[in-house]
Amino acid sequence: MERTPTLLIVYHTHTGGTRQMAEAVRQGAQQAQPEVDVRLLHARDAGPQDVQQADGYVFATPENLAAISGLLKDFFDRSYYAALDRINGRPYATLVCAGSDGSNAARQIARIATGWRLKPVAEPLIVCTHAQTPAAIAAPKHLSATALEPCQALGAALASGLYLGIF
Repeated sequence: MERTPTLLIVYHTHTGGTRQMAEAVRQGAQQAQPEVDVRLLHARDAGPQDVQQADGYVFATPENLAAISGLLKDFFDRSYYAALDRINGRPYATLVCAGSDGSNAARQIARIATGWRLKPVAEPLIVCTHAQTPAAIAAPKHLSATALEPCQALGAALASGLYLGIF
């Protein structure tokens, strides 16, 4: 019997927006390919063994001060060398929940993924909340269904690609 493909979604969130994006990816993946094992883990709970056991990845972060979140960075710090040269060529995608831009956080994840020799299979999905005041930045986020649709589609595409052996 063939091994069930695994999609690992690692996320961190401060105000809930990134969690909603990650959950939308999971939902899209599970609906499209129930045969794929979809693991959604908070960055504090994910580690090198999770990375090594997965066949594809989604890394999801808020952009904080033009950078990836501290706990997602911590996940990469804890996992990087243990997974180096063990996951080459596997597919990944990036989600960023940002107040105004998000591109720098996406670039940081791309640099880490390049070191791991992962293969990007989609452009980074950046949801901009336009939160610009201290109160708006700290407030819980409630992303619209329209903002989450591309996340669901990404999950469906990744799970289908893993199941069909395209990636």
